Amino acid sequence: MDREFLIDLFADFGPVAIRKMFSGYGISADGVNFALALRAGLFFRADEVTIPDFEAEGSKPFQYSTRAKTVLVNSYWELPARLFDDSEELARWARAALAAAQRAKVKKRPKKKAVAKKASKGTPNKPVAKKRSGKKPTKKAVR
Repeated sequence: MDREFLIDLFADFGPVAIRKMFSGYGISADGVNFALALRAGLFFRADEVTIPDFEAEGSKPFQYSTRAKTVLVNSYWELPARLFDDSEELARWARAALAAAQRAKVKKRPKKKAVAKKASKGTPNKPVAKKRSGKKPTKKAVR
């Protein structure tokens, strides 16, 4: 799949950003990556809400092999082949994939650190050591 093909494929969905990634492309909208176009096919972001739709279509999660094992990436599932011929339904699946990616992004937001809580409780600040000027100290004569 080349860039032009992907742009045409997502025409009913709306504008997408396509960037080189791994052995293919990462596809994003609104700054959120929701699809991967790789040699193995087109994979959409999925979560507990959308995985049943992929399973119903007989799709499989993305996987790749290393020397030691096969890695299963359950957050990206292969797009059913029939959707390549139905741009309106592909757009619906793409919106669902974008929503799954946005839900995952919300889950990953960093929580406030315990350090920030301690500072807000009024713990005194430690004194800051002065920086050295970079000059070596001179030796004083001992008498």
